[in-house]
Amino acid sequence: MMAGTGGMRVLARAIVIVLLMCIPAIAHDSWISSGGFRGKGQAANEWCCGSGDCAPLNYTPIISADGYVLRGGEVVPYSEAQPSPDGTYWRCKRPDGTRRCFFAPPSTN
Repeated sequence: MMAGTGGMRVLARAIVIVLLMCIPAIAHDSWISSGGFRGKGQAANEWCCGSGDCAPLNYTPIISADGYVLRGGEVVPYSEAQPSPDGTYWRCKRPDGTRRCFFAPPSTN
């Protein structure tokens, strides 16, 4: 009986750890979901988010004269970027992978 109790404790701890790791992702997505953000430029008037279509970039884009240069060569014009309240770069996409919205940290200039 003691072995079963120990196994349950390990399982319970594992579940808590997994849930704690999920909280930041849920919190980040909530400001986009609840903010009522809409795209700019070609995506004007489209809602920025759907179910899980926004993700933070795991790198810093190149800042060029034309806009933010993302991996793969996509350029997001400055006029189409929206301020990111959490200071992180975010890209929201359509089901086909094309960009719907882009969020960038506020400019420090």
